[in-house]
Amino acid sequence: MRILSIVAVIATNLFIGVSYWRLLRARRIQPALAMWVFFTIAVVGSLVTYLAEGSYGLLDNILNTTDVVMVGSVTILILIYGDRSTRFTRFDLGCLVAVVGIVAFWAATRQHAVSHLLIQAILVIGYFPVVRRLLKSSRNTESFAIWIAMFLAPAFGLLSSKGWLATVYSVRNLFCTAALLALMARVEWKARRAQRPTEEDAE
Repeated sequence: MRILSIVAVIATNLFIGVSYWRLLRARRIQPALAMWVFFTIAVVGSLVTYLAEGSYGLLDNILNTTDVVMVGSVTILILIYGDRSTRFTRFDLGCLVAVVGIVAFWAATRQHAVSHLLIQAILVIGYFPVVRRLLKSSRNTESFAIWIAMFLAPAFGLLSSKGWLATVYSVRNLFCTAALLALMARVEWKARRAQRPTEEDAE
């Protein structure tokens, strides 16, 4: 089961990375570079504090390990194919400063668990710009395939994770992606409902 879980997480994150590559090359999406830089730093900080908490290896929190590769790869892809001029908003900058502060706190105190949990909280907050955009948009601007994969990856990761910090990382991912998928479905439903009167009038 452990080997199957590890393979499933790697395959799922590989699918996510390839999907972003295809969408970016086709100019179908323009993700904000600043947000992905923030996510890269936060995910690296999460993995470092996890490994420092106990005698764990990279495969013991396979989701966090592969997230570092996937998020870092997407950041590089945005630099190559995306909008490189994207600047940090005040929100992005605030999150980034918070993560750097947490890493500095960890380096000074070696409070691994506390630092890890604080980074998870910041990663939850990092979803707010996407949530805000969906709440204001009249159409779904996100890919269901990618976000379903992002939901499945932590579900698979739970089967092989070791230690409660790894569990927290996976559960945080599950909660955030499930909430975002529900919001995407709501936006799709509202958009289709808004089109019905127009279609009926045409008939």
